[in-house]
Amino acid sequence: MRRMIISRRVGLALAAVAVAAAIVLIVRSRRRPALPAPVRHEHEHAPAEPAPPAGRPVDRWPPAPVLGTPTAEDLARYAAAGPPTIPAFLQGGHDRPAREPLDAATRRRLIRWAAVALALCLVAGGGQLVESAVFSKQPGLSQDKPCSTDPPGADCLFAELREGGTASGPVEPDPESWTAPDPDCHPGSRALPALAPDAKVTRAVHRQWRRIERWLKTHAPKSHRTLAGPAEPATVAAVEARMGRRLPADLRASLLRHDGAVTSKDTWGFGFLGNTSLSVREMLDTWRGLCDVDGQDYGGEESDPRSEWWDGRMLPVGSDGTGNHLVVDSVRHDVGDTDNEGTMDFTPGGVRVRSYHTLLKATADALEKGRAIGYWKPEVVAGELEWTVLPS
Repeated sequence: MRRMIISRRVGLALAAVAVAAAIVLIVRSRRRPALPAPVRHEHEHAPAEPAPPAGRPVDRWPPAPVLGTPTAEDLARYAAAGPPTIPAFLQGGHDRPAREPLDAATRRRLIRWAAVALALCLVAGGGQLVESAVFSKQPGLSQDKPCSTDPPGADCLFAELREGGTASGPVEPDPESWTAPDPDCHPGSRALPALAPDAKVTRAVHRQWRRIERWLKTHAPKSHRTLAGPAEPATVAAVEARMGRRLPADLRASLLRHDGAVTSKDTWGFGFLGNTSLSVREMLDTWRGLCDVDGQDYGGEESDPRSEWWDGRMLPVGSDGTGNHLVVDSVRHDVGDTDNEGTMDFTPGGVRVRSYHTLLKATADALEKGRAIGYWKPEVVAGELEWTVLPS
C-alpha cells in the first residue's frame, strides 16, 4: 500500500479519475429535460399581434439601425438570394429527441463513485505529503550528511551507486576488473633474420611426418592430397617479426615440411584433433584477428595469459572453422585450445600435450595403432580422415 501511495503516477491517475467523475456528475445533474413544444391543432389559430395605435405609422425598421437602413436595391438582392441556409452539421442537433434525465439509482451510483475517486485522490496526496515531510528528513539519510547507519538506508544505497562508494566509505576497485593493453598483441616492429632449423629437431619432426604421410597415403588418400608443400624460411621469419616472437623449433621445422593443409571443395584439410592445420600466413592472419577481438589483459600486469580466452603470446596452429582454435604457447611450447565460449585449456582432448612434436608423435601412434588421443579418435570415411569425439 505504501508503494501505491508514494507513486506519482498512481496519484496523478487517481486525480484525473476524480476530476473526470466530478465533471460528469455536475454536467448530468444540471441537465434538464427539454420541454415539448406545444401542439397546435388545425382549428386553432395563432394569437394575433396587437395592432398599432390608430393614426400612427408602422415602422419596419428601428429608429437608428446600427448598420444602417437597407436600401431598395439591398432588399431586392436579398429577396433574389432566397432564405439563408443553415449547414447540415448545425442542423443535426435540432432533430434529435431530448435526452431523458437519469433515474435516481444511476445518480446515486455516480455520486458514490465520484466520492470514492475523490477519497483515493486525497489519500494519495496525503501520503505523498507525509512521505515528503517525514521519511525524507530522517537523521542520517540526508544528502548533506555522511551515511553511517548499519545497515544503510535507501538514500545511502542510492548515494553509493552515484558516488561509487558504500555507506561506510568509497569502494576500492576490484583488481579482477582492471584491464590493460595486451603487450603480446602489440609487439614492437623489429626485423628477425631467417633462423636455420636445428638439425636434431628437424630429424625428429620429419620422422613423425613420414609415419603420418605413409598412413594417410594408404588409408586416407583424400586427406593426404590436402597436405601443403614446405613454407619459405623467409616467410616464416617475416611472420615471426610481425608477431614479435620466434616460433618453437619443432613448429618451425613442421612448417618447413608442410605449410599447413589446403581444404578442397569435397575434403577438409588435414589437421590434428578435429582442426585443419594452418599455414604460416594463416597463422598470422588468425593471430591478428584474435588480438583484435581480445587485445586486453584482464587483471592488469598480474593477469595469467593461460587463464584468459586469448593472449597474444599464443600461436594458432589449427582451426575447426567454428571459432575454435588449436594453439601453441610460445613460452612453454605446450599445446592447448581456445573455444568460442571464452575459455582456454591446455589439455586438448582431455590429455596434456607437451609440445608440437609430441602432438605429431601422438597422431602417428593413433593412426597406426587405431587408438584415440584423449577423447579424439581418428577414423576414415570414404578415403578421408575424420576425428570423432568418443562418448564420455
